[in-house]
Amino acid sequence: MPLTRRTFLQNAAAVGAGAAITHGLPRAAAMTPSPGIPKPVVVSSANGLRAVTRAMELIREGSDALDAVIAGVNIVENDPDDTSVGYGGLPNEEGVVELDAAVMHGPTHRAGAVAALRNIKNPSSVARTVMERTDHVLLVGDGALRFARAHGFKEEDLLTAKARQAWLNWKENLSNRDDWLPPHTPDDKDIGEILDPLLRDAFGAFFRHTGTIHCSGIDAKGNMSCVTTTSGLAFKIPGRVGDSPIIGAGLYVDNAVGSAGSTGRGEINLVNCSSRMVVEAMQRGKSPEQACLDVLQSIMEHTRMRRLRDDTGRPRFEVEFYALNARGEYGGARIYSGGKFSVHDGTEARHVPLAYLYKKG
Repeated sequence: MPLTRRTFLQNAAAVGAGAAITHGLPRAAAMTPSPGIPKPVVVSSANGLRAVTRAMELIREGSDALDAVIAGVNIVENDPDDTSVGYGGLPNEEGVVELDAAVMHGPTHRAGAVAALRNIKNPSSVARTVMERTDHVLLVGDGALRFARAHGFKEEDLLTAKARQAWLNWKENLSNRDDWLPPHTPDDKDIGEILDPLLRDAFGAFFRHTGTIHCSGIDAKGNMSCVTTTSGLAFKIPGRVGDSPIIGAGLYVDNAVGSAGSTGRGEINLVNCSSRMVVEAMQRGKSPEQACLDVLQSIMEHTRMRRLRDDTGRPRFEVEFYALNARGEYGGARIYSGGKFSVHDGTEARHVPLAYLYKKG
């Protein structure tokens, strides 16, 4: 067909519209939910009170749920006092902070993720860029860093003084036969007795600190999205990747059903694809809380390694799930009692107790 001025302008308009789609998600109009559309709700892990507050603010202004939840977790990623994610996250065994994150957009069922990313404190935003600006889902290591640099993300040292001290404490107390010695203390405690509180679990035992933030939200149009971001297992082998950046394991959303995410021992979620299991349980009619409990019970039945269980058969680790269904109902659960998660249902940000499988103690 001959190229006329009219066809040229039509083609240019079509190309421009396509380019707009690849550069960002459509912005939802600020609105009060129509009849049949649930009111906006945001849920997060316990360290996400500020995240759900910020996400709800943006949803009220008309933001898409994914824009909102990412902006929410960015607050925690930027906080040097939170040792579980982003800037300030606990490092690998060599003292280097490596970050994992994933995002998933309910309306388009698209996802993006990064793993073992160094020097970039907002991996959730890089994951979003992977989703929007590539034909891939997951980028890792040096490739993820080069991609982040190409898109203007700033490199910086992520190891804070607080995280460095925790890492040094771990190395100093790892063994009484290596060359790493703790500083002299007034009571001359033996090596192995001086353990930073970050390195103790709820039972007072030495453990490998895990920490993550997950956030799921439903916006004014009734659409859902989610994000999970983490610095992963403290003092891990360099290159270790947990469940957080794996779609179906660390997070999952089906816009017609619900959204779910997890924190805790990543390896357990990796071998069970746990977050997708939670969403599938909700699809079968389970409430968000019961779906989380059912999946916890299932993964307990699949955990057969003796080193992961105590003498009574109970697990030596923790896993938590947070879920939100398409009706705006929410819930969460963990293995042991005593946990909580963050919720903002349009009234205020607050902590809500998690259901559990076992009473602590």
